[in-house]
Amino acid sequence: MTLTDELVQYSKDCITDTRHVCQKHRWACERFLKDLKNSGTKEFPYIFDEEKALRFFEWAALHKHTKGVLAGEPIEFTPIQRFIFGNVYGWVHQDTGLRRFRKAYWQVARKNAKSQSLAIVGDYELMALGEPMSEVYIGATKSMQAKIIYNEVVAMLKRCPLLKGKWHESYGVIRHPKSDSILRALSKDDGKTGDGLNPQCGLIDEYHAHPTDEILEVINTGMVARRQPLLFIITTAGTNFGGPCYRVEYPLVEKILDPSLDFDVTDYFCMVNELDRDQEGNYIDDVKDEECWVKANPIAATYPEGLANIRSKLASALESPEKMESFLTKNMNLWVNQSAMSYMDMAKWKERGAITEIPVDLYGRSAYVGIDLSKRIDLTAAGIIVPIDVDSAVQYVVRAHGFIPEDTVAVHEKTDKVPYRAWANAGYLTITPGDVVDYRFIESWIHETTDDLGVNVKELCYDPYNATHFAQDFDAQGITTVEVRQGMRTLSEPTKAFREEAYRGNILHEPNPLLDWAVSNAVTKRDHNENIILDKEKSTNRIDPIAAVINAFSRARVTAEEDMSDYVLSDDFSL
Repeated sequence: MTLTDELVQYSKDCITDTRHVCQKHRWACERFLKDLKNSGTKEFPYIFDEEKALRFFEWAALHKHTKGVLAGEPIEFTPIQRFIFGNVYGWVHQDTGLRRFRKAYWQVARKNAKSQSLAIVGDYELMALGEPMSEVYIGATKSMQAKIIYNEVVAMLKRCPLLKGKWHESYGVIRHPKSDSILRALSKDDGKTGDGLNPQCGLIDEYHAHPTDEILEVINTGMVARRQPLLFIITTAGTNFGGPCYRVEYPLVEKILDPSLDFDVTDYFCMVNELDRDQEGNYIDDVKDEECWVKANPIAATYPEGLANIRSKLASALESPEKMESFLTKNMNLWVNQSAMSYMDMAKWKERGAITEIPVDLYGRSAYVGIDLSKRIDLTAAGIIVPIDVDSAVQYVVRAHGFIPEDTVAVHEKTDKVPYRAWANAGYLTITPGDVVDYRFIESWIHETTDDLGVNVKELCYDPYNATHFAQDFDAQGITTVEVRQGMRTLSEPTKAFREEAYRGNILHEPNPLLDWAVSNAVTKRDHNENIILDKEKSTNRIDPIAAVINAFSRARVTAEEDMSDYVLSDDFSL
């Protein structure tokens, strides 16, 4: 059987095995089969070169396991490894012979050969690919994490007699003298500057823990002069919903893999191994069902020692609930909100109510504007809620926008670890001149947006603590202004109701990374009566956009319910 035949059969087997292979895994297999069918055409100028893939496998076979029950034994790739690395190294451009995939992403649970796999990729790109003066960098949030892969490379090379004398290691750098190539772990200072880096290969480990894309971008931007670079990300799921892995990379991978979307990034290979969710974002696999474990653990769940380790971790998590979060993220590869006090289930927020365009004409409808005017040197936000009737039920169209002063945006990008300027360029944020937020820009955005939507501002909802003067300007324009006091008595019910409506799919929100980020940051505090409000002090990052939206919702909900009651009692209503 040829390698192509092997990967075709593997793909077909995975596509039909819904019990043991997750949906995104099947999608990756469907993508391979589709690409194979279209290979070598004008529209798809790539071909699968078995020889190049087999060359990598032959290199991998020179290595031995460094730890565990197989320590000292030659490495034999499992079926999923042969599929992943067969794709990464087998696909080339039909004219140039250069690699197709310049970026790869593999999200899988712990103890599934992640470090081993990256180590082999690293020393192959260092010594065997054939690129002169190759530079291979390992990027992680902490030097200790980056050293895990680095040390694995050293340990495997030491156990490979055929490579003896062809490399040497000193002062944290592995060198291949024949090609004048190097491999090393990036330091924190490298992540800040990146000066002089010309990477052939970048290995990003545990990307879920990266607070920013700083390390990734340092590597990525340095690759522009390379003929066929490779940026390889391997990670588990995590808890940081505001980080670049969950906020940017994971949604992009989902879009690439989803065959129902007319979307592709041709040079990006993607594989995700996780438990499955339904269309509403609920996990449908039971974490206690051992037969499902292989979805997230395609290697660890296939041998007795691996299964025993997962069983032990589950037993510990069931005995001590504080360990369950770690089990779900590290062993089941599930994204889990870090705090039990997190306001919103982000999977449900993403899956329900997300729209690409407003489903009805809003002209002439009432709109409710909420503002959250924090310190004028910080992020400030405005939100708009427009209630609509859909099949005799109320839904709410949401718009949100942020404002930040120009003189502080660079500092806040570093402290908040989000791309404010990129968001501004995309239209989700306004950078106002000077060192404080100019409220005139907020007023202009409100008027321009409501005019564009064709809606009438019925009420401006504001926190009297810091927005009284702003509200007075709107009052002078004949717009009703309503104080929304920031306490349990006033905000508990609308805060709970907004979340409930979001879970029902009644909060209709267009793509807005600023709002998504704010929602993911929001945590709650509660009193002994189970009342809740958003807790700005304990939120790890800014929540101003969602706070502004809830201010608007607090009034929109009341008025919408009154309007619906009037409708039910009118002569126009019938069952």
